[in-house]
Amino acid sequence: MGAEVKIWNPVEVAEQARHDYASQIHPSHLTIDPSLELPQMTPLVLKLCKDMFKAWSNLDDSCFVVEKISGGITNLLLKVSVKQENCIEETITVRLYGPNTEYIIDRQRELQATKYITAAGFGAKWLGIFGNGMVQSFINAHTLSPSDMREPKLAAKIAKQLQRFHHVEIPGSKEPQLWNDVWKFFEKASVLEFDDSKMQKTYETISFKEVHDEIVELKGLCDLLKSPVIFAHNDLLSGNIMMNCEEDKLYFIDYEYASYNYRGYDIGDHFAEYAGFECDYDLYPNMNEQYHFLRHYLKPERPQEVSEKDLETLYVEANTFSLASHIFWALWGLIQAKMSAIEFDYLGYFFLRYHEYKRHKEKYFLLAQSYLSGCKNEMSR
Repeated sequence: MGAEVKIWNPVEVAEQARHDYASQIHPSHLTIDPSLELPQMTPLVLKLCKDMFKAWSNLDDSCFVVEKISGGITNLLLKVSVKQENCIEETITVRLYGPNTEYIIDRQRELQATKYITAAGFGAKWLGIFGNGMVQSFINAHTLSPSDMREPKLAAKIAKQLQRFHHVEIPGSKEPQLWNDVWKFFEKASVLEFDDSKMQKTYETISFKEVHDEIVELKGLCDLLKSPVIFAHNDLLSGNIMMNCEEDKLYFIDYEYASYNYRGYDIGDHFAEYAGFECDYDLYPNMNEQYHFLRHYLKPERPQEVSEKDLETLYVEANTFSLASHIFWALWGLIQAKMSAIEFDYLGYFFLRYHEYKRHKEKYFLLAQSYLSGCKNEMSR
């Protein structure tokens, strides 16, 4: 059985949202155990919906249909349809957070981001909040597959949407969070103890002194690139991109990791996700595929007018910061190996991502150093 831990006070969150969010956010103190099977979970979901939305409070249970959309690595998505007189009147999405995810995800930061991202017209509309999740409008679209992202027309659409996303304004600190988050993960990941002796033995093969030194070296190089700070999604894998082909509309969803961050990191992290669920990093986009994406990101309306210098700058940024993506998600995997109840080889995921970092380190360090040397020579002319 999973935990039913409240990760925030729903009434306080809804009250706070009233001051800076156009629509009313409906609160409920209820929580739902995400580990339950759908038949056991359904009555609890109906109770939540009736508690949250007073217009539904007297409806018969037969008016509701609950379906599982997806079970992500950190949360569960449910679709709830409300029928009256055999006609679907409304459909919502219930997002249930998995146990212990607040150990990895800053939920207050996520809430702040969700409020303003949805107000800016991205993703689903925020409707309600409860003890261990939130309720949003239903997006009538399909989730992309990893192979979809490399299709030229879709890649251009994603690039254009990402450029718009990067211009969202979120109140508060605009400090980039990458290295803060990496060091937080490092601190947590380096002091774990596993009950399983085999996992503990595998964990003990990791040299955290080496990982520490790699982070310091990589940060030093990335800082020299002076990548612009923008508001970033930070987890733009195929599962967080949805497409409605009939309306030709693209959506970015799931803002659990969104924060102010480096432009190069958000794009490099997205490129790393071309590897897909099988983690086949040979699918990482080649230079031509990257340039196609970067042209549409830099000048969405006139991609062919992008200068070679601007292309090179962003290409170097993205590929250098893709190394930081490997470090970030490798450390994330270690923490999840200890905290998550989901059956997934998180420990193996650490080694997979860290191996990719080491496999590409020399290539991308040389790329960045050559670029920086060229910039220095230009300035001295």
